[in-house]
Amino acid sequence: MSRRARTRLKSAVWGVALLPLLLLLYRFLTDRLGPNPISYATNLLGDTTLRLLLASLALTPLRILFGIAWQMSLRRLLGLFAFFYVCLHFTVWIAVDHFFDWGQLAADIVKRPYITVGMLALTLLVPLAGTSTSGMVKRLGGKNWRRLHRLVYVIGLLAVLHYLWLAKKGVNDPYLYAGVLAVLLSIRLWDLARRKAWLGFPTWRRGGNSPTRTANEMRGTST
Repeated sequence: MSRRARTRLKSAVWGVALLPLLLLLYRFLTDRLGPNPISYATNLLGDTTLRLLLASLALTPLRILFGIAWQMSLRRLLGLFAFFYVCLHFTVWIAVDHFFDWGQLAADIVKRPYITVGMLALTLLVPLAGTSTSGMVKRLGGKNWRRLHRLVYVIGLLAVLHYLWLAKKGVNDPYLYAGVLAVLLSIRLWDLARRKAWLGFPTWRRGGNSPTRTANEMRGTST
C-alpha cells in the first residue's frame, strides 16, 4: 500500500473513531442525553472503547486468515483511540458520577467486581499506550515490546468481563462482544498451534515454507 493510501486510510479511521465523541457533544449541547445523562455518556464511551479494542485485536487474525498486512498499520492508531475513550469513560465516572469522592471511589473498586476488573484493564492499558511509539519499541527491544503488548489480550478479556458483569438482564451487547473476542482468540491460538506443529516437523518435511507462506501460495498470494 502506498504512503498516500495509508494516509487516507488513517484519516478515515480518525473520522470514524471521533464520531461517537461528536455524537456525545451534540447530544450534550442540544440537551438530548436522555433521562440519565451520566449513564448514557459512560455507556457510549465504554462501548466505543470496547469496539476499538476489538477492532485492534482483529487485525492480526485478518492477516492470519487472508494473508493481508496493510491493515497492521492501523493497530497503533486504534489502540490509542481505545485508550483515549477509556480515559474519557473513567473521567466521567470519577468526575461526574462520583464528584471526586475518593473514599466512595475506593469503596466501589473494592466492593464491586465489575469496577475492579475495569480498573485493572485500565491500569494494564496505560503501559501499552505509553510504549506505543517507535522510540519505545527501539528502547525496549522488539522481543520485550511484543511480550509487553500481548497484555492486550488480557485487557480484552477483562473489558468484556467488566461489561458482562455490569450489563442488566436482557442486554445482549456484552455477549456479542464476548463472542467476537472468543473467535479472535481462537484464531490466534489455532495459528500458534499450527506454527508449533510446523516447527516440530523434520527440516526435510517442511520444504522451506512456513504455514503462513503455504496458505498464501495456495491462494496465489505472494508473501
